[in-house]
Amino acid sequence: MSKAYESIMRGLKEIEAHKNGTAKLRTTVLEIEPTPRYDAKAVKKLRLELRLPQRAFARVCGVSNKTVEAWESGRNEPNGSARRLFELIEKDKEALERGGILVIS
Repeated sequence: MSKAYESIMRGLKEIEAHKNGTAKLRTTVLEIEPTPRYDAKAVKKLRLELRLPQRAFARVCGVSNKTVEAWESGRNEPNGSARRLFELIEKDKEALERGGILVIS
């Protein structure tokens, strides 16, 4: 048998023993906050706080100019990954510069 198969089977047996109470495995509980909603006003407010035109904001977000226009007009809402990015930016406005994503000269 392959090492991968043996490792998987060993892991499954450990899980079963943990479930039956005959073994204690280290567990980690994760709590992940849901992404906040960003309506048209919130997207535009964030962009303006960053002092970016729509084109630059689109590049920062990795989307097209049309997508930013649609967010800010209310035609579309940002998806989960964009909302998480916005949340992180709101919490730390300098993160884009520190990460080298936005270089202001």
